[in-house]
Amino acid sequence: MDIPILYEDEHVFVINKPPGIVVNRAESVKEETVQDWAAPKVLRDGFVPSTDDEKVFVERAGIVHRIDKETSGCLIIAKTVTAFTDIQRQFKERIVKKTYLAIVHGHLVPESGEIRAPVGRLPWNRERFGILPGGKDAVTKYTVMRTGNSHKTDISLVALYPETGRTHQIRVHVKYINHPIIGDWQYAGRKTARADRVWAPRVMLHAWKVAFMHPANHTELAIEAPVPDDMKSII
Repeated sequence: MDIPILYEDEHVFVINKPPGIVVNRAESVKEETVQDWAAPKVLRDGFVPSTDDEKVFVERAGIVHRIDKETSGCLIIAKTVTAFTDIQRQFKERIVKKTYLAIVHGHLVPESGEIRAPVGRLPWNRERFGILPGGKDAVTKYTVMRTGNSHKTDISLVALYPETGRTHQIRVHVKYINHPIIGDWQYAGRKTARADRVWAPRVMLHAWKVAFMHPANHTELAIEAPVPDDMKSII
């Protein structure tokens, strides 16, 4: 598996996850995952975890967070238990700052704003999430970078800044304001997504930038993943 490494030292590395690759192993996943790729690079032969932190570190092969299979871009992987627990803490305390790029349906107005709506798992479809009164608080800020038209469809290139980290948060939030992501088979609607996939091969979402405090020297580490070719060809 060929996965580009954007940054690496003895404590952590950040990869540019290609679209179409699952991050974590699961019984339902038959193909190779990022976790399979990372394990031999992170875990020492013969290491037997004893503490809870060590067990989680080994179980996840140092992968601190997740992005969806079809989403490309920055993914942080810790090389040590200390780095793993420190970066996890930064996520919980909202120290980590993430910026995503998405190509969405329509011309988004206003050109900058905030989406604040609770996100939760849908009771009638456990694989999907939505805006629910009993959901978890979720906030996404955005800035429109460009608007245009592709394949007779009005589109916007949008930078998104999630201030919380709910599952499918960005996809659900832009759907909530009636600008679903191009190619989003779960949230754009079946007919719309099918038409999108004629010219857009996946969910057009990219984890563009990530910034966090280095777990050893405590200086800010800011990483950017190049925009993938399939998104460039549209924008």
